[in-house]
Parts: sequence; C-alpha cells; structure tokens
Amino acid sequence: FMATRNGVIKKTAIVEYMNVRSSGLIAIKLDKGDELRWVKKTAGSDDVIISTAMAQAIRFRETDARPMGRATRGVRGIRLRTGDIVVGMDVMAEDSMMLVVMENGYGKVTKTAQFSAHNRGGVGIRAGVVSTKTGKVVDVRVLDSVDQDVLIISKQGQVIRLNINKIPVISRATQGVRIMRLADHDQVASVTLLPSGTLE
Repeated sequence: FMATRNGVIKKTAIVEYMNVRSSGLIAIKLDKGDELRWVKKTAGSDDVIISTAMAQAIRFRETDARPMGRATRGVRGIRLRTGDIVVGMDVMAEDSMMLVVMENGYGKVTKTAQFSAHNRGGVGIRAGVVSTKTGKVVDVRVLDSVDQDVLIISKQGQVIRLNINKIPVISRATQGVRIMRLADHDQVASVTLLPSGTLE
C-alpha cells in the first residue's frame, strides 16, 4: 500500500515485484511535483489512516482502493486543502494509539478509536489543533504499544528520547503538550520509534 505527499494512494500485490531488474521497476506513476513517501505492507482488509500537516486525518478501509498494476497512478486517498500536504500514512491496529508530533515540539497520543472509518477521498477530520505556538504536524505514527521510545531530532541537531508513556493520551481535537524544548528558530525535523530502554 503506497501514499504520496499529495494524497494519492495505491495498492499493488507484492507478487508484482517478484522479478526486479537491476535497473529497478516502476512502482507508481507520479504527478508532476508529487513524491512517493510511504509504503506499508497490508493484509488486504486493513484500515489505513492518512494524516496531514494541517492536522487533518482520514481513516478508510483498504478495500476502498482496488489493486492496480505497477505502472499506474493510483487514486485519491485524501482531499487536501490549499497549502496542505500528507505527513503520515499508517496501517491501523485494533485498540492502537496514534502519536502526533508538531514542528514546535508539541505532541500527544490519541486513541485511534476516535477516528471512525470514512470513504477514501474526503477531507478527513481533525487530528489536532495547528497554531503559531504548535507549528504544523511533522509526523504521525500508529503505535502497536505505548511501551516504546520516541527519538525526536531538530533541524539544528538537538535530540531528545523519551518513553511514549510519558506523553499524555488526549482527544484528537487538541494541540497536545510540549514534549521537546527547542532553541529559537529551531523546529522538529524527524521522528523515529525505538524499543524502550537505553541505547547500546
């Protein structure tokens, strides 16, 4: 299952990639200016959630997207408002949580049960509150467990690691809390999930 920064999704059977040439294969045809950013393995009947920088999110059943061959464009997964882009695509797990991290160091954990399934291609529902204080959403991850760590790196090279359990679980239409203090003019650049515990 694939998703692009402009909200296009595509589902292709893994068997389509059995014989990969040394020069590679075309996985998706992209519109000008679009980028393939996420590829996730799905079971054929999973729910998928797509999240945007302006804190919109849409959950839909992957069966809403029919399987396509490799050299095809895909279909609309989410309808983006002007200036918005996709920042996350993940496969839903039952009783899972979702981590939302924003540019200015704010974050939160939300129960995915708060996101009911809709038809793909809509504008979605609010996954947070974007303001000048929080900045836009940088990354959204579905968590199979809250007993893991998140590593957050800023554009100026600051790094923080904390356990997901230390981030409050709050409702989807909220801005979250400060989870990383940043220097002036710095912003969150990258988010990575790690097993809980210390680095070797």
